[in-house]
Amino acid sequence: MLRWLIPLIIIAVIEFYSFQAIRTVTKSKFILILYVVITVLVVSYLIYQFSQFDRSIGQTSKSLFTMGLFLIFVVPKIVISFVLFGEDVFRFFKAIIVHFVGDNDGGKFMPTRRRFVSQIALGLATIPFASLLYGITIGKYNFKVIKQTLFFPDLPDSFDGTTITQISDIHSGSFDNPEKIQYAIDLINEQNSDMVLFTGDIVNTHAKEMHPWIETFKKIHNPALGKFSILGNHDYGEYLEWDSEKEKEDNFEAIKDLHRQIDFKLLLNENVKIQKNSDSIRLVGVENWGKHFKKVGDLELASNDIASDEFKILMSHDPSHWDSVVQHDDKNYHLTLSGHTHGFQFGIEIPGWLKWSPVQYVYKQWAGLYENKGRYVYVNRGFGFHAYPGRVGIMPEITVIELKKGKKVA
Repeated sequence: MLRWLIPLIIIAVIEFYSFQAIRTVTKSKFILILYVVITVLVVSYLIYQFSQFDRSIGQTSKSLFTMGLFLIFVVPKIVISFVLFGEDVFRFFKAIIVHFVGDNDGGKFMPTRRRFVSQIALGLATIPFASLLYGITIGKYNFKVIKQTLFFPDLPDSFDGTTITQISDIHSGSFDNPEKIQYAIDLINEQNSDMVLFTGDIVNTHAKEMHPWIETFKKIHNPALGKFSILGNHDYGEYLEWDSEKEKEDNFEAIKDLHRQIDFKLLLNENVKIQKNSDSIRLVGVENWGKHFKKVGDLELASNDIASDEFKILMSHDPSHWDSVVQHDDKNYHLTLSGHTHGFQFGIEIPGWLKWSPVQYVYKQWAGLYENKGRYVYVNRGFGFHAYPGRVGIMPEITVIELKKGKKVA
């Protein structure tokens, strides 16, 4: 019961302020009663659904809907609460001052709440409400192709101009629109890249989540240099209560086999030599290594037969691996491809001006390209979505990277 106490207190506070805002703006009893009825119904539904969440099943379409409703219902009211709480602080200090110089507002200690402040609060609340609603209805499938050209002085001649399409964080258990997913696959194929790389999290938890989508993802074209993939943190079934270790292990084996079924070569702490004419590069794939999550990636094992002067592309799901280990490694991994963060599925991106998301306070590298002494990591914003069934400001991404020999011209 205690675990519900703090959330219930928070809900009570924001509901108090939200009702105050509505009551200040309108005196209509019908609107006030309607507001109370809707609030009681939604809060009751949310409490029931959260109390029924089954950790042996994990995320479902119902839990995704519940989380979306929770955010749409609560976040705008938090905005209202901050504005009105700020007004209450102002009203309190004003009351203290007036108390020593005379009566105020018909003998009331606190001045009357101002209508225009409540109007401002309600107006501001429409911004997160509309944004979250957009994210659920449109944003989650608003796929963007982002192109990046990288220059390397030691890139083998035959690979000059080679293109790589990267996708990450499919989270197939969250999908609910076959047409939109097919559209995304068509976008991937339109890039006609030399190589397609997938950097982990094919499901939320269960291998069966991908079964309805296998034929769709098999349609990704087979490029000249191949299709390769790695595992992400969600692929290990760590966020579920299993009936037995065998059930968990069977699911893990089935998840690994999904990659074969969609014609991707899964790299498990290993590397492959990519040959083009008389030149070659190394593609290295490690299992998940995360500063905050499962650490089973073994970079040394995956690279034990690679010379330090060979050109290397590393696939590692979690960008904290690059930040903590890879960028400092003596073997000089030229380019690391990651995902994992989803860009929090929420933020603001104005190219050349602003890039912000709450996830940046957890991950130094969270979306796009980062560089240190000629070593790069690219963090894909993710193909799918998880927990919140939408995307606001941080759109689902298909990355196309072109490798060029030489130095970038300033």
